[in-house]
Amino acid sequence: MSGSITVSNSKEKHPQYVSAVKLMFEDEEISGSVPEFCNTKDFYSDLIRAHLKPQTILRGRVSCLLSITPAINNVYRSVHGGAVASIAEIVSIACARTVVAEGKELFLGELSISYLSGAQTNAEVLVDGSVVRSGRNLTVVAVEFKLNKTEQLIYTARATFYHMPVAKL
Repeated sequence: MSGSITVSNSKEKHPQYVSAVKLMFEDEEISGSVPEFCNTKDFYSDLIRAHLKPQTILRGRVSCLLSITPAINNVYRSVHGGAVASIAEIVSIACARTVVAEGKELFLGELSISYLSGAQTNAEVLVDGSVVRSGRNLTVVAVEFKLNKTEQLIYTARATFYHMPVAKL
């Protein structure tokens, strides 16, 4: 990371916390420069999708198998929260698309996630998405993440999509 970090917002600085936070941002393993090949269109989406294998696609329901690799892990060797959110979004969109007409765009209005436990490297996770409600202007999808081996629920998500008519120019 280029440059030095300065702290100037708080009147009550606790040196041990300031030092720990500065170290976190300066750690090369965490905040090193991003390789050039990562700066391409859809790199992150492709990375996330590469970990998903569709299992079942039905009207109002999509199930995928998620393979956990270090590429989507955090420093604690469990799935990064941002990766969980991206996977929930991808599965939710796929699920909503099974019930929403092709002539309507989907706008993600809300995504809430509960992180109940964690999935470690090399684990397989069953990701089940199902439509809770779908109307003229709105679709709500629930997503559950369960460890494939034990069926333990580890994450839940709920996505709300607004339907938008495709603009005609």
